[in-house]
Amino acid sequence: MAKENKNVQILGEVKESLPNTMFRVALSDGRIILATLKGIMRRRYVRIFPGDKVKVEMTPYDKERGRIVFKY
Repeated sequence: MAKENKNVQILGEVKESLPNTMFRVALSDGRIILATLKGIMRRRYVRIFPGDKVKVEMTPYDKERGRIVFKY
């Protein structure tokens, strides 16, 4: 039986780069959250810079944090 995915994906723009692959991301709905890179992006050395458009995955339990899963 497949596990149901309750995570929400939303578009955003990176505003600030922080230490340890953390980023401040402004979401399309106006919120600013703290996001980190997904593991595969970290292993592949994907570079994220302020101004980049990204897709952020968020859990329904914590609306202040997210995970960057795709860079446009």
